[in-house]
Parts: sequence; structure tokens; C-alpha cells
Amino acid sequence: MAVLPIQPTPFFENKNRAFWNLQFAGWSGAFLLRAISAVANNQPTDRLVIILIASITGFSLSLILSVVYRHLITRRPLVTWGATGAVLFVATGVYAFIDSWVLDLAGASPDGGFARLFVGIYFIDLTLLGAWSALYYAINFFLQVEEQADRLERLEAQATSAQLAMLRYQLNPHFLFNTLNSISTLVLLKQTAPANAMLTRLSSFLRHTLVTEPGGKVTVEQEVETLKLYLDIERMRFEDRLQTSFRVDPQAAEACIPSMLLQPLVENAIKYGVSPQEDGAEIALTAQIVGPRLRVTVSDTGPGIRDGGSGNTTGRASQGIPAAMLDRSRRTTSTGVGLANIRDRLAQAYGEDHRFEIRSPDSGGFTVLIEIPFEAAEKDDPQTPSISASRQPAAPSSVSDASVPQRAPQT
Repeated sequence: MAVLPIQPTPFFENKNRAFWNLQFAGWSGAFLLRAISAVANNQPTDRLVIILIASITGFSLSLILSVVYRHLITRRPLVTWGATGAVLFVATGVYAFIDSWVLDLAGASPDGGFARLFVGIYFIDLTLLGAWSALYYAINFFLQVEEQADRLERLEAQATSAQLAMLRYQLNPHFLFNTLNSISTLVLLKQTAPANAMLTRLSSFLRHTLVTEPGGKVTVEQEVETLKLYLDIERMRFEDRLQTSFRVDPQAAEACIPSMLLQPLVENAIKYGVSPQEDGAEIALTAQIVGPRLRVTVSDTGPGIRDGGSGNTTGRASQGIPAAMLDRSRRTTSTGVGLANIRDRLAQAYGEDHRFEIRSPDSGGFTVLIEIPFEAAEKDDPQTPSISASRQPAAPSSVSDASVPQRAPQT
């Protein structure tokens, strides 16, 4: 027989019900404790009635205090604690007066008069109501902390989802369409070898985008391997029109950068540098260590921006980049999210401690320079995905030495 899973409901999921449960349990426990003490001390039976009246009085006063405290807990600390002390002083006086009056009517008051009885009972009731007040504030402050923690977790989850969507958006649907169309054409032409190679590279690239943690970091070497997978696919489309060059210092290769940070830059260079020119263009990536910082440069020999110019950002100053520089509107319509997206990711990851510079001289070409704090990768980090393992032996190890089969027509 299948056993239904038991999912306990949190005690404070319904705050109103939890409050009443604690009220009845607490004051019932106080009544039982005082009743047992009276019986153990061989006090008269009518003393239980007096204890019951005292418990009901305390229960009623605590309800009034809960209403007052509910309004005070949201005020400034000085107002909250000052007003709480004053209200508690008055409530205890009322509690002690009622207890003393009931004892005096029952003839159970000791010698010394009503005033002496009131003072003696006052400190006992102050301890009881003071403990109740402390417990009330402690529980409510705990619930506020829990709510803030839950809110923070939801915000972090939303931020992670936004980063995931951002990373997925960087994989241009137009690139996927052209790649799949090229594969389809190669299959129709019965060129199975290049079609299989293209599928292998595409699957390796897509696998990396899926296993990489959104918002996570990889080494420059792994990011370059990902770029080579991407360029292997594009190289089969553009053939000799797409030339590449990688110059990565050994120390810079071990530096960490946000995952999928450079792929949009290369995609941007292909779209606006290689594609519009009949002779194509060369894309160069350079990574080096400059003092305590990592400097990465991605450039191409394309037409650049029509009006030329340059933009330099550091931290919050990145908001001042002209829109034409961010969307790289050369002779085609741009969505305007590539460079702006990278700028926002750098600002989110490093705050003001980064440099984001773009240049496009009148002579042509386009360069993006990124400079961030150097962060060395930990050895054997299990969270860092491996790209080289996903590259099949049949695929070339780099773009520059890739053998290019017959070019597939594009739509």
C-alpha cells in the first residue's frame, strides 16, 4: 500500500491562528502551574477560583497589549521601546489592582492593607506581562526576519532567472536558423561528413550554454574554447571571409570572467564586421594581465561605425555611452542589446571597479576593451565546466586551422 507523503504545515503559516494557539496554551499553562502550586501548598479550594480570575484578567490584558504592540512594532526603536515601557507599566498596574481587589473581597489578603498587597502583587504581574511582551516582540521580530529572508531569496531567484534569460538571449535565433538551415542543405546534398561535424560543434556549443551556471564564472581559456566552437560553426558559413586570431597570455588564461561574456562581442563582430563585406574581416581577441587587472580586447577589421568615435566607461559612467556606440548601427538595423547587455553585466558583477571602452576610428574597424579585477581560478573547481571534453576528435582544435567543407547556401 502506498504511503502518502506527510508535509507538515509551518506553525506560523497562519499568524492569526498561531497567535490564538499560543494565547490559550500560554495562559492555560500559567493557570495550571499556579493551581498545582496552590494544591501542593494545601491552600483552600476557593483559591483556584481566584487563580482562574487572575488568568482570565491576564489573558484579556494581553489581547489589548497585542493590539497596541502591533502598532508600535513598526515605529522607530526609541518610540517603540519607550511607549512599550509606558503601556506595560499601566497594564501591570491594572492587572495588580484587579488581583488585589479580588483577593481583598475573598478575604485572602494578608495583614498590612490593600496598598501593601498591591505592591507585592505588582512585581509578580510585571514579571508575567513582561515575559509575555518579550515573547510577543521576539516572535514578531523573528517572523519579520524570516519574511525578509524569503523576500531576498525570491529576489535572488528572480535575478538568477533574469541572468539565465539574458544568457539564452545572447544565443541569437538568427544564428541558430542559419546553422540549422546549413545542416539541412548539407543533408540534402548528401554531404554527411560536414553535416555531422556541424551538428557536433553546434551540440557542443549548446551543451555549454546549458550546463554553465547563470551568473557563474569560467576561465578565459574555457571562454575561448567556447568561442572556437561558435566560430567553427560560423566558419563553415563564411569560409575564408572569416579570419580569427587569439592571443591569450598563459596567466590571463587562468583568470575568471563571467560566463558567455565574450560570445556576444564576437557575434556582434561577425554580424557587423564580416557579413556586410565581400572580403570579410578578421576578428582578434587579446587577453593579458596588466598589473592587478585582466584586460580583454575584441576587435575586428570591419567598416566600423559610420561616424567613427569612441566611448569610455568606468562603473556608473557607462550610462554616458552614446546609443550609436552601444547598438553599433552600421548599415543595418540593430536590436541594440549586445554591448548594452555586456555593460550591464559588468556593472552588476563588479560595480564601479571595471572598465568598458569601445573604439571605432574613421579609418574603420571596431574594438571593445574590457578591464576587470584579476581573479585566478581555483584548481580542480567542480563548478567550472569543461569545454575541451565536449569537443569531438573529428572537430578541429581551433578555428584558424579548421578544414572548411563545401559552403552550404543560406537563406
